[in-house]
Amino acid sequence: MSVEIADRWFEVRKVDADITHLWEPYVDPLLQCNIWHVRGRDRDMLVDTGMGIGSLYDATRHLIDKPVDAVATHCHSDHIGSHYEFENRVVHAIEAEIMAAPNPCTLDAKHWQVEMEGTGYDIGSRMLTKHPYSNYCEADFEIRAAAPTRIVEEGDVMDLGNRQFEIMHLPGHSPGSMGLWEERTGTLFSGDAIYDGPLLDQFDDCDIELYIETMRRLRDLPVTVVHGGHDPSFDRDRLIELCDAYLHSKGV
Repeated sequence: MSVEIADRWFEVRKVDADITHLWEPYVDPLLQCNIWHVRGRDRDMLVDTGMGIGSLYDATRHLIDKPVDAVATHCHSDHIGSHYEFENRVVHAIEAEIMAAPNPCTLDAKHWQVEMEGTGYDIGSRMLTKHPYSNYCEADFEIRAAAPTRIVEEGDVMDLGNRQFEIMHLPGHSPGSMGLWEERTGTLFSGDAIYDGPLLDQFDDCDIELYIETMRRLRDLPVTVVHGGHDPSFDRDRLIELCDAYLHSKGV
């Protein structure tokens, strides 16, 4: 069956003077990661890089005019696909080996239909509704290795010159999940630790007890805005609602 070719692979939306949101609209929502470009005075930062199906480097070329750090909030396939395109690659110490040798990922919708049964995700008949170019072969898809150039832990800082984002280790969804917290503005890039959609904690690398502690920690954070790994951004009131819903679901 022929698949339509996309005019461009990424959609781009300006959030404010410094932050730009990019995403891959033709990827199934399960794997449709939010990608955040943050402009700094001295350096820029990319928070996650999507699936690596189209060139994120080309899509951000007009945004970046200085050194850029590509930060992985965690190393699930939908968040590190284009890290190989960037010279500076940042990851939490616990997941550094995964970025260097990524786990396999498939675009077989039947696999994901079975894998995600009962999670709240309704997987369609295809993981891609369009292709990035003619003769694209979904069966050949793979996540490319990208050895990290900087390994971070709790309390380290991504310093952009005029903006500083502190690393928060937020395990549960994955062992090395982390957020990027700017106390001055109340801005949190949370990856998949929390987002406004069905949260996933049932896979082999998840840890529910740690996730509960992460939710308690996030609930107390004085955020203004949370930019998650999926779905729309939200404020502190919604953060509390999401944390409480997760904790309630675990009987806490």
